[in-house]
Amino acid sequence: MNHFLDIHTTDPTALRGMIDSAIAMKQARNGRPKGTPDDDRVLDGRMVALIFEKPSTRTRVSFDVGVRQLGGQTMVLSGKEMQLGHGETIADTARVLSRYVDLIMIRTFEEATLLEMAEHATVPVINGLTNRTHPCQIMADVMTYEEHRGPIAGKKVVWAGDGNNVCASFIHAAGQFGFDFTFTGPQTLDPEREWIDFAREKGVTVAVERNPEAAVTGADLVVTDTWVSMHDPESAKERRHNQLRPYQINERLMGLAKPDALFMHCLPAHRNDEATSAVMDGPHSVIFDEAENRLHAQKAVLRWCLGV
Repeated sequence: MNHFLDIHTTDPTALRGMIDSAIAMKQARNGRPKGTPDDDRVLDGRMVALIFEKPSTRTRVSFDVGVRQLGGQTMVLSGKEMQLGHGETIADTARVLSRYVDLIMIRTFEEATLLEMAEHATVPVINGLTNRTHPCQIMADVMTYEEHRGPIAGKKVVWAGDGNNVCASFIHAAGQFGFDFTFTGPQTLDPEREWIDFAREKGVTVAVERNPEAAVTGADLVVTDTWVSMHDPESAKERRHNQLRPYQINERLMGLAKPDALFMHCLPAHRNDEATSAVMDGPHSVIFDEAENRLHAQKAVLRWCLGV
């Protein structure tokens, strides 16, 4: 049984296999109606529980469609419906769900909730997002880069803005896939030192550069995310905007990257805040390929978790 809890806790060979599998499945579906199942229907007869303590568009739809394309069925549950960790312990919920379903995907707030679910479940558990990490998103991002530009190993990836959960998983991926990573943003929003140390110990360069122009120069991939996360209090919004305005990805800044550099944003986006519409809709942008590839990358994760 394989849990997919984080990129840094998953074997690099397995991660590479998932990316290759995702690309192959996407190619095999070329031209096929989206509602039709894959030929092998490897999840036929399987039930997957999708638990959402946090609201979602891409995670919910992509996992739901992905399970159905693999021939399985889904049960979508909200944290409110389940009273997760309130009316019943997370451990007991994990034990009970394991009697009903073949796999659990959970999108939650606290990392501790995910880890307790995995500890007590007797079926695989997938991290659909926590406040600390977002590994499924980065699997799609690595897939997207390699679709367009080939192997990501040895490339320079620049993250601009908030060192948040998506940034954390990108740093994990730097260590596991072998690319260099530069963070540019205010010191108050730096990524966790633990993640930087992890990637550096894997032999890649992880730099923190306060000057966004210097950071983006020569980049192969420029990435940003919303300046205000869904769990941030209202009082933090204006303060964050003031801190992050110098790190907006606009045409001038994007022009400092390599001519064939790509731009990514995991969405949803606040256009003309963290990135201008000119960049998001411009020639460097692959944001909608990136969104689509959540479906294919997560299908590969599902298959790996269940050994199919």
